[in-house]
Amino acid sequence: MYTYQVGISAQEHDAFVKESNQTNLLQSSNWAKIKDNWGNDRLGFYKDGKLLAVASVLIQPLPLGFTLIYIPRGPIMNYNDKDLVNFVIKSLKKYGKTKRALFIKFDPSLFLKQTNLSEKEAKSDDNFETLSIIETLTQVGAQWGGRTTDISENIQPRFQANIYSKDFDFDSLPKKTKQSIKQSRNRGVVVEFGGAEFLPDFAELMKKTESRKGIHLRGLDYYQKLLATYPDDSYVTMAFLNLPERIAKLETQKDKCLTEKASFTEKTRQSKVDNNAKELERLEEEIAFLTSKLSQKGDKVPLAATISLNFGNTSENIYAGMDDDFKRYLPAINVWYETANHAFEKGIEWQNMGGVENDLSGGLYNFKSKFNPTIEEFIGEFNIPVNPILYRLSNLAYSIRKKLRSKH
Repeated sequence: MYTYQVGISAQEHDAFVKESNQTNLLQSSNWAKIKDNWGNDRLGFYKDGKLLAVASVLIQPLPLGFTLIYIPRGPIMNYNDKDLVNFVIKSLKKYGKTKRALFIKFDPSLFLKQTNLSEKEAKSDDNFETLSIIETLTQVGAQWGGRTTDISENIQPRFQANIYSKDFDFDSLPKKTKQSIKQSRNRGVVVEFGGAEFLPDFAELMKKTESRKGIHLRGLDYYQKLLATYPDDSYVTMAFLNLPERIAKLETQKDKCLTEKASFTEKTRQSKVDNNAKELERLEEEIAFLTSKLSQKGDKVPLAATISLNFGNTSENIYAGMDDDFKRYLPAINVWYETANHAFEKGIEWQNMGGVENDLSGGLYNFKSKFNPTIEEFIGEFNIPVNPILYRLSNLAYSIRKKLRSKH
């Protein structure tokens, strides 16, 4: 006999999620602490006392005492078990009525397509098992949002770039990516790993990213909350440049250029003279640039950084920022590589680099594709109507509000 329980323990919930093939940070019990402006419950679904499905639900209060319920990357269950799926959806609807929910939105961690960009001819077909799951869910009353075409149409990105440890090593990266990482290192960029002590610098990098992209991101308090909530499963990866060391190296190179220039005679090839002049100009420009920054920022300057949260055998690159003034040092590609590598050294199986544009073009895709990730297309969002009378109007209002917010 099937039963369900509201308020299962965090330990029982998390253990089930971690043992699942749908493990996701957003279904960890601690994620609700991050989203503390929402209410939260943990539901367990049982058959003859055995736990078969879980859902950590977020509850958003609405006017007039109504609510919206959202299950990020859940529920976690065997979606091929039609009887179980039917029971879970019907139970969620019953639960939703107790919370005066207008509807319940969920987006399972299931893939319609996975394309590994490391393959020479990267292509993949739709997952027929996932297509059949869509049919099962719609048969039991869930309404599918379809294969949306814009990244802003869903709460969570429907396409993501994911790196798997089994496919990841420096030598397997594209030639240009390896060259960029080496160039960054050769230009003096050093990557370090830390925690809360890096957050003030991280917050400043995020402000610069906000300004550059014209978007609104989080502040220092939020980043502190992330690390405090996942104290043993979080890290900051930060790229630094030691300005005095870099300037000293450039001065040495400049002296060599001047020595070479002094050795030129009338017989020296013009191309050699021209190359020497260009190199001197480059060195003097960079020395002047770094000297000006030295007086503003001090000796050790943060250039780019990421925050990662681990859960089970998975890792999520949650936020990333960069100081665009130092883009010539290629810090972002360096720090993203080291972020993933650090996760895999800890035994993580995959690291999610985050969402990309649904049409696989644009800045997010172009940057993340440099790491030969697997591009994963999620199944997308489903709605369970709870209040039949108000559902259509409320869902329309929700969609309009989301589109308007995506423009800011």
